[in-house]
Amino acid sequence: MRYLPLTDADRSAMLEKIGAPDVEALFADVPEEARLSGPIEGLPLHASEMAVEKHMRRLSKKNLAAADAAFFLGAGAYRHHVPASVDHIIQRGEFLTAYTPYQPEIAQGTLQMLFEFQSQVARLYGCAVANASMYDGSTACWEAVAMASRVAKGKKRKVVLSGALHPHYAEVVKTMAKFTDDEISHAKPAMQSEPDIEGLTARIDENTASVVVQYPDILGRVTDLQPIADAAHAKGALLIVVNTEPVALGALKSPGEMGADIVVGEGQSIGVGLQFGGPYLGLFAVRDPKHVRMMPGRLCGETQDAEGKRGFVLTLSTREQHIRREKATSNICTNSGLCALAFSVHMTLLGEKGLRNLAMENHRLACIAADKLSAVPGVSLLNKAFFNEFTIRLGTDAREVVRKLTDQQVLAGVSLGRLFPDQTDLADGLIVAVTETTTEEDIDTLASALKEVLA
Repeated sequence: MRYLPLTDADRSAMLEKIGAPDVEALFADVPEEARLSGPIEGLPLHASEMAVEKHMRRLSKKNLAAADAAFFLGAGAYRHHVPASVDHIIQRGEFLTAYTPYQPEIAQGTLQMLFEFQSQVARLYGCAVANASMYDGSTACWEAVAMASRVAKGKKRKVVLSGALHPHYAEVVKTMAKFTDDEISHAKPAMQSEPDIEGLTARIDENTASVVVQYPDILGRVTDLQPIADAAHAKGALLIVVNTEPVALGALKSPGEMGADIVVGEGQSIGVGLQFGGPYLGLFAVRDPKHVRMMPGRLCGETQDAEGKRGFVLTLSTREQHIRREKATSNICTNSGLCALAFSVHMTLLGEKGLRNLAMENHRLACIAADKLSAVPGVSLLNKAFFNEFTIRLGTDAREVVRKLTDQQVLAGVSLGRLFPDQTDLADGLIVAVTETTTEEDIDTLASALKEVLA
C-alpha cells in the first residue's frame, strides 16, 4: 500500500471544514513564549544517518546507568535482579506475536498466562480477583477511585487521599478528577516517624466514596491498615491501598488481609527492569467478588471445552472506548501484556519461598543501610518501621547533597524536595531504597561519601 500525503487542496478543505483560516491557527492556544521563532540554534538543518548515530552514541555515554553506580533510588521504581531466563521466555514466539486474545481457540497460551498472572496478583494482594493488568500504578490508582464512585452509584463523590500517597499518584487522581464530579480531599505529608492515621480518618465522612493510602507509604513507613479500613467502612466508603513495591508483600501482611477493598500498584519490581522510566505494569485487584463487574480492564477465566478439556477464555472484556464510550468502566482499553508476562514468569521462577527469601534479603540490607547512615554525624533516621526503603533527615537541602554525591558516582536516593518542591519543611529529607542488588560495599560507599559531603 502506498502512502499518499495530503495535497494543498486536501489541507484547505480540512481547514475550511473546521473553520480555521490556516494551520497556524491550530496552535493559537500555545503561549507565544513556548513557540519556536525559527530553527533551533546550534542544530544543523540536516545531517547524515551515520553522523546522527555517532552523535547520539556520544550523548548516551554521558548517562549514568543504575548498574554503573552505587544505586539507592526508589520512590516508586526499584532496581531488582531480573534473571536472564525471564527475557528469554518472554521473547518466545508463542508470546511475542500474540495480541489481544479475542479468539480463544488460537490464543490459549496467552489466556493461560494471563489467568496465572491474575492468580498470582490476587494471592499477593490478599484479594479474591485481579484483572489482566493496567498501564501503570498511577493510572491504576485513578481507575480504583473511579470504580469506588461507581460502586457508590454516584451518591458519594468525596475521595480522601493520604498525605503519604506518592505525589505523582495523587496528581494523576487530581488531574482526572477535573473531568468528573469527584471531590478530592488531600493533605500535606508530615515529616514524622509514623503516619497520621487520626488526621486521615478525621477527614472521612458520610459523603466519602473512597479512602486512598499507600503501603509502605512514600516515606517508607509501614503501618497497620485495619484501623483505616474500619473507619472507612463505618462511613460506607471503600479503602483503596496503593503498593509501589510488590516485593514488600513477600514479608508484610497483605492489604486484603487488613480490610482493603481495592488494591492497586506498580508491578515493575518483579520481572521488569527500570528501563529509563517504562513501560511499566499496573496491578489491580478487589477483595469482594461482587465488585468484579465494576472493575476496569479485562479478566481471563478458566473453563471447559465441549470435550471436557481445561481451557481459558476472556471472561470479562469491557470494550471501553469504541463500544461503551461514556458508559465505560475505564478509558484504558488494553493491558500491559508483555510486562504482565515478565512479572508472571519471574514470580513463577521465584515461587512463594523464593519471594519470601528475596524480601528478607531486601529488608536485611536495608537495616544495615539504616544503621550505617544514621551513624553519620548530622543524619537521623525518620522511620520506626520500614521494608527496603526509608527516609533520613540530613539537616540541609537534600537536593544539593544528591547532586554532589552524583558527581562521585553515588546515586544516593530521591530527595523529598524533588517530590514536594513546595514544602520547605521536607527539603532535608532523603528517601533511600535498598534491594538485593545493593552490596554492603555500596552501603559503605554511600555512608562514607555522605559523611564527607555533610562535614
